[in-house]
Amino acid sequence: MRSKHQISSHFLKVIFLLLILGCSASPRKSMRSRRPCKEMVFYFHDIIYNGKNFKNATSAIVGAPAWGNHTILANNNHFGNVVVFDDPITLDNNLHSPPVGRAQGLYIYDKKEIFTSWLGFSFVFNSTAHKGSINFAGADPLMNKTRDISVIGGTGDFFMTRGVATLMTDAFEGEVYFRLRVDIKFYECW
Repeated sequence: MRSKHQISSHFLKVIFLLLILGCSASPRKSMRSRRPCKEMVFYFHDIIYNGKNFKNATSAIVGAPAWGNHTILANNNHFGNVVVFDDPITLDNNLHSPPVGRAQGLYIYDKKEIFTSWLGFSFVFNSTAHKGSINFAGADPLMNKTRDISVIGGTGDFFMTRGVATLMTDAFEGEVYFRLRVDIKFYECW
């Protein structure tokens, strides 16, 4: 009669072998090319409400820590502020260029020690060139010259796309206005 140790050892070997065979026999696609299937560049312009610019504001503080308020970003790297936005998207860096869509979502300032935020937003298009949306999410370490966030899906012309968006702060005017250049590389296109 075999010992429990021998049975356990044989059982583990069989499981390991089945796992290896299952992984190698699965119908996986070969390693994908690291070149993007589509690239796009847009600019989005954020004008934060400061208590005086209601007509021009495209974003507003909707959550603030106890020491903050809803018209001025909090101290300590804006930690605790939640901002929602509905910003125009343009093809160039001119705020007054015709918008091709809207950037809609939120950013959360999520660290006390470092000026950083977490982003969750969509580019919503409704033009002759593009219809649908591109969805983004990720950490945005604002002090870095360029930052990458994930393209996590889309609709319409961008159905189920995935990839990377490289953000670069293109202009910054105090606590009221900033412009981001968004260089999008899709690695899954349908």
